[in-house]
Amino acid sequence: MLARAGLRAGTGLGRLQCSQQLKHSAWLAPAPQRLNSGLPVNIGVLFVPQQEAWVVERMGKFHRILEPGLNFLIPLLDRIRYVQSLKEIVINVPEQSAVTLDNVTLQIDGVLYLRVMDPYKASYGVEDPEYAVTQLAQTTMRSELGKLSLDRVFRERESLNASIVDAINQASDCWGIRCLRYEIKDIHVPPRVKESMQMQVEAERRKRATVLESEGTRESAINVAEGQKQAQILASEAEKTEQINKAAGEANAMLVKARAKAEAIQLLAAALAQQHGSAAASLSVAEQYVSAFSKLAKDSNTVLLPANTGDVTNMVAQALGIYTTLTKPQGKTQEELPQAQEEPQPPATEVLQAEQAGSS
Repeated sequence: MLARAGLRAGTGLGRLQCSQQLKHSAWLAPAPQRLNSGLPVNIGVLFVPQQEAWVVERMGKFHRILEPGLNFLIPLLDRIRYVQSLKEIVINVPEQSAVTLDNVTLQIDGVLYLRVMDPYKASYGVEDPEYAVTQLAQTTMRSELGKLSLDRVFRERESLNASIVDAINQASDCWGIRCLRYEIKDIHVPPRVKESMQMQVEAERRKRATVLESEGTRESAINVAEGQKQAQILASEAEKTEQINKAAGEANAMLVKARAKAEAIQLLAAALAQQHGSAAASLSVAEQYVSAFSKLAKDSNTVLLPANTGDVTNMVAQALGIYTTLTKPQGKTQEELPQAQEEPQPPATEVLQAEQAGSS
């Protein structure tokens, strides 16, 4: 039992001493250097690839930078300390938390594009340039997001990237590194905030739909009113044109009738000037006078008749007397005119009013 206890105590003491030795050796060990593993060995003649810069130290002090192509070094004295790639480097910026101006926590990550511009500064200006630039990008991202609200973060994504690039270039100038661009990959919003944003988007879309519908109704009403206005204008213009055409037609008809009547009068005068023309005119007047009496009481129920309506001979003689009076030549006295054989018309007339009732 005692032997086992002693063995266990010795074992535990040995483990403690071993752990202490490991800690002491780790503390005394030099820090890991960037790009120390896999460095080219100086054999005197070296071939440097294109788009690479090899930093050479001679007896621990910077000597020169090897250009692409054939180079010669002194073995044992010269040592290749750093190998810098002059190509564009792509670095993934890890996801990080950032708080916006309106106190919304976002999870955001990005991609950083770098290029080594000065191999000397990149080798001796900072221990790990890529790590330093990554940390600088994260801190700059938090700082820039703190100046913007959540809505502006999504709207001003390009300006946010440009601000981060400018801030990195100002700090990394002494490191010999140039930041070409920075791109935000993903922006993760908390679930509750995302639901609120979705509700806001739906409300905005409903608002736009309502506004568009009202604008459509307004445009429709305006179009209908404009159509009615144009229709009324066209109708009035058509009516105006119709009245003008009708007036012109009536005027032309009156002129044509007047010309025809003038020609008829001329022909009638020529006919009356011939032999027995007066007798023919007297006969025509008598026929028209008798025909006029036959049309009485056809258009109206109120008729004025002379007292001697039944005496046809007297009526014809009266008509001929009126014609003779109208056609007597000027310059002759009343005695020279032929005496018409007619009796004087009685002054009294009989008014026959036969008003018929509309309905029996």
